[in-house]
Amino acid sequence: MATYRSLVVTLALLFPTPAQAQPIAGYACRADTKFGRHTLSLRQGVEAQAPAVVPANTRFTIAVHLQPGTLPGEVKGFKLKEVRDLTLRVPIPANSSYVSAHLTGGSGLNSTPTVQIEGNIAVIKVAGPIPGGANFQLPTLSVRLKSGRHGTTIETKLKGTSYDDPGLTFQAKIKWKFITTTAPVACYPNPNPPLTRTSVST
Repeated sequence: MATYRSLVVTLALLFPTPAQAQPIAGYACRADTKFGRHTLSLRQGVEAQAPAVVPANTRFTIAVHLQPGTLPGEVKGFKLKEVRDLTLRVPIPANSSYVSAHLTGGSGLNSTPTVQIEGNIAVIKVAGPIPGGANFQLPTLSVRLKSGRHGTTIETKLKGTSYDDPGLTFQAKIKWKFITTTAPVACYPNPNPPLTRTSVST
């Protein structure tokens, strides 16, 4: 039987969360602007799926479904013009080995998302631009894995432990009065509970 968990990330975006999902706190973000550093929050519904139990040395798939949402038109008094170069990182779980990864779906992104493996992390990149106030949906990430030794647990989590070790980054083009500038934004999940948990049987 598959297990489902949901993560609600705090990002100034309001995403509908599935009825069965249990909201848990999420991303803390920091924007470095010409007007100083500003902390903010993003809101992103995420539903992850994986088998509850798999045999040792067996291939299986985890899927991370990102819910649709709308970018805000304004954040803390700044007009949000657009978002570009969005990068989301998902670690390959411990007690498993990577086989393949692919993306499906996604809309309103004005570009074709890509996924690649960097070290032991699946990296989703969306060039954009996504205009402020626009509706969009990031693609679903499916990762094919091979389970490790029996008696272990495989947990799906998001990447990031601090602003200096982010799991989500993007460039935000913002306007304040007559000044328009682009600010890098770095986010990390806080807290970062497992999205799925799979037990490896004999």
